[in-house]
Amino acid sequence: MYSAKHPAFSATPTLLRRFGSQLIKSTVLSASTSLRILALGGEAFPSLTVLKSWRGVGNKTQIFNIYGITEVSSWATFYRIPEKILNSTLKCELPVQLGFPLLGTVVEVRDTNGFTIQEGNGQVFLGGRNRVCFLDGEVTVPLGTMRATGDFVTIKDGEIFFLGRKDSQIKRHGKRLNIELVQQIAEGLQQVESCAVTWYNQEKLILFMVTKNDLVKDHIFEELQKHLPSHAIPDELVLINTLPFTSHGKIDVSELNKIYLNYRDLKSECKLSGKEELWEKLHHLWKSVLSLSEDALKIPDESLFLNSGGDSLKSIRLLNEIENLVGTSVPGLLEIILSSSILRIYNHILQTVFSDKDLTLSKNHAMKRKFNVTQEETSGKSLRQETVMPLNCDKEINAFIALSRGNQILSLNTDKYLTKLGHCPSTYSSDLNSQTDIQNRESLNTPPLIGKSEDPSCVVEVSEEETPVIRAEKMEFRVRWRSDTGKCVDASPLVVIPAIDKSSATVYIGSHSHRMIAVDLYSGKVKWEQILGDRIESSACVSKCGNFIVVGCYNGLVYVLKSNSGEKYWMFSTEDAVKSSATMDPTTGLLYIGSHDQHAYALDIYKKKCVWKLKCGGTVFSSPCLSLIPSHLYFATLGGLLLAINPATGDRLWKHSCGKPLFSSPRCCLQYVFIGCVDGNLLCFTHFGEQVWQFSTNEPIFSSPCTSASEQEIFFGSHDCFIYCCSMKGHLQWKFETTSRVYSTPFVFRNHNHNSEMLLAAASTDGKLWILESKSGQLQSVYELPGEVFSSPVVWESMLIIGCRNNYVYCLDVLGDKGNEVQSLEYT
Repeated sequence: MYSAKHPAFSATPTLLRRFGSQLIKSTVLSASTSLRILALGGEAFPSLTVLKSWRGVGNKTQIFNIYGITEVSSWATFYRIPEKILNSTLKCELPVQLGFPLLGTVVEVRDTNGFTIQEGNGQVFLGGRNRVCFLDGEVTVPLGTMRATGDFVTIKDGEIFFLGRKDSQIKRHGKRLNIELVQQIAEGLQQVESCAVTWYNQEKLILFMVTKNDLVKDHIFEELQKHLPSHAIPDELVLINTLPFTSHGKIDVSELNKIYLNYRDLKSECKLSGKEELWEKLHHLWKSVLSLSEDALKIPDESLFLNSGGDSLKSIRLLNEIENLVGTSVPGLLEIILSSSILRIYNHILQTVFSDKDLTLSKNHAMKRKFNVTQEETSGKSLRQETVMPLNCDKEINAFIALSRGNQILSLNTDKYLTKLGHCPSTYSSDLNSQTDIQNRESLNTPPLIGKSEDPSCVVEVSEEETPVIRAEKMEFRVRWRSDTGKCVDASPLVVIPAIDKSSATVYIGSHSHRMIAVDLYSGKVKWEQILGDRIESSACVSKCGNFIVVGCYNGLVYVLKSNSGEKYWMFSTEDAVKSSATMDPTTGLLYIGSHDQHAYALDIYKKKCVWKLKCGGTVFSSPCLSLIPSHLYFATLGGLLLAINPATGDRLWKHSCGKPLFSSPRCCLQYVFIGCVDGNLLCFTHFGEQVWQFSTNEPIFSSPCTSASEQEIFFGSHDCFIYCCSMKGHLQWKFETTSRVYSTPFVFRNHNHNSEMLLAAASTDGKLWILESKSGQLQSVYELPGEVFSSPVVWESMLIIGCRNNYVYCLDVLGDKGNEVQSLEYT
């Protein structure tokens, strides 16, 4: 819009940027310009820092932020930027408000439930008596129609601030991210002329940048890391000469995607010049993924990824970056990243990808995790036996109930207590299928699902539907006790309740401080503490007799401790870290466990020997799952293999390659085996290895699934921040959005105040504990712990026990809607 007397210019911010900051400053917004009004709209308004950098000294142009949508015939609100702010020399990061409605315009902000709000976050709705356009063949529009804009804003003290478009809100690394925020921060950097950000294929965050001068990409990444959280750092930075635009003056995203495709193809064609360049690139990727400065000290050859600040999610990112660098997949690399040195990673890449043996460094220099284990700490060689008889245990047999993550319940020598295990699908363990289970389940009339099929096309891929759950809190938490372990608690609790005296129930849990502790469930008093040889992430398992606790350790040992004193009874040595948690066979007493040395083990703790040992073809991070009918033992590997093993002999029955790492532990019921995968899929198999269906989420699944009492539903979490409930046919029943990634395994228990109601406890990594109604997913209560949570909850009676990364293990009372306690189980 122009006039000779009062020249004005209306444009999108992107269109204005085409002039370049220097030309804008020297001409468009100079002191001598004839332009009196500049109105910017159609996109997110530039940051005030960028806007001030465009103005020449002495410029008097009035600058407006204008906002609107086509559905109400364009502009709906306006806001003039005060001269005081424009002339200020102070750096200003404050956003620019949308301002005031134009005459005859109605502006509303509504929350996710559709209610108008006066404070907080919501979506903008626009309307007005005379502000309506006919859309998509509409002939009439009801009076007072309000149009959804797809724009999200926040209201603070009556002022409305733009947050971003609905399609600009993404989930990345388990957290919400507005990609327009990344663009605004990048634009504010001194070296940047203009830029754009895209979410390529919903998997990569790409920053396209036009720079003012030559610069090093690493410097840009360093600057971004100063202003952005880790989940907002772009995957790649692409330098271009100019941004592409649509005919409407907006960024042409499809053209940017083509530019990135060409860039990626060119990069993949660039062959590495040799081992020196690979070594340099590996160091760069290491620092980039771990958010280390390029100026940081040289990375020692023996540096371990996890000890340098890495975690499971960052390890996958490093894997992807390395495979992009070499242009092909590198089998077995993830296990090497998680357990070995940077030099070993380098050698593995050379040996796997390059055929020229001269490129490979000497294997004598390849650093792998070393263990300092004395001879007296170890015993037992790997033995195989064709049949396993029930163990002869001279120790006293105890009657007890043991609870562990995923509502796994083991009840031994307690027949009279089994009749009221209504919430648990198995009388031995929720991971065990017995003949008793079959008899108990016949009355449930479970409908038959897809059976064994010879046709691989019968595998059904089930996609999620958008059915988020409305929140309505009805319960509350109260801390009963907490116990300081000295360092992070990532392991999950084991709760053992003696049948003859449940008041002496004990919580067993380990910590990064090398401590294994036994705590009185009701009082929080520490009964004993044992210092092991290294960090403990493995969750404890109880022996068949109840006299021993078995736990794995980072030093490669499997410790067998006396449950009443913590005294070391036996230590079995593997060849790498043991993060897997043991599973006990209630028919034989054997214990099964995996190791980062890529083997599965069957241990006879009474004879202090290894019964069998099987190479699994990949690191075993997760815990095994035992089915009694059929007699199968399931292991999963970081190499992506799901294995079915004969628990008596150690022979492999079948295997399935999932293609991506498996951090989740397998879970089996009467008909099926389930497991979550890093590719975001929950997979379902028959006990014969036939894949039945897969259900897709938006991010990796590290959470292990658990089933309902009736085995009609399966529950699990995802790094996309949702807790999911699916039917046994793979159909989404509900999903609930938390505030962070869900790493832990849910736990199903009964609401004692409403006997027919089943509840679900789950944790998100930001420290929040969630209690949901298991059938509907409705929120009953939420509580925030003062630290990150990777431990899984266990519930007994009214008490929820869980570990936290603030060094404490917590026991919280779950209180009903009238302060009544909610119980998980009932016993007489």
